[in-house]
Amino acid sequence: MAALSWMWKLSLALTLGLVCGNSEGDALSTLRRSLSDPDNVLQSWDPTLVNPCTWFHITCNQDNHVTRVDLGNSNLSGHLVPELGKLEHLQYLELYKNHIQGTIPAELGSLKSLISLDLYSNNISGMIPPSLGKLKSLVFLRLNDNRLNGPIPRELIGVSSLKVVDVSNNDLCGTIPTSGPFERIPQNNFENNPRLEGPELLGLASYDTNCS
Repeated sequence: MAALSWMWKLSLALTLGLVCGNSEGDALSTLRRSLSDPDNVLQSWDPTLVNPCTWFHITCNQDNHVTRVDLGNSNLSGHLVPELGKLEHLQYLELYKNHIQGTIPAELGSLKSLISLDLYSNNISGMIPPSLGKLKSLVFLRLNDNRLNGPIPRELIGVSSLKVVDVSNNDLCGTIPTSGPFERIPQNNFENNPRLEGPELLGLASYDTNCS
């Protein structure tokens, strides 16, 4: 009886591990399906494995949770997927210098452990999601050299951990924030946005100016 109890517990533990691992593996597999990969950098991403920790360009912690996705400068095209928001232990999302199109999923605001979001030098369009203001561990936000439009979300003012924000070379509008972490962000990190005005003058200017 004791042996059966031990085997049942082992089976349960393996099942729970499979479910946990697969939720992250499924999210990354969905990303892979949304991307064109002419150089086969994602060839090792095998969705049949218990978890994605053995895949190239993926780093996990000691509990087999994904903490890094390193796919910068990988000649990828396609678009990002909402399922990325399920990687709840993710700290670094590095997808810079690719050919990614489409919008930034609002679900990225669920990545509470995220330290670095590097999507610069792609073809990403649409607005910067206000949900990124929920990322209270975020230090690096580099979205420069894309096709983003709309205002800089005021929700980002509340992310006190932010050290680097670069949104230059887009089509943003409105005014540049000057409070919170934006007090220390250099002005050239906002340049080459023809409709972006600023910095704000003590709240006298409406932040959505020129956004119509």
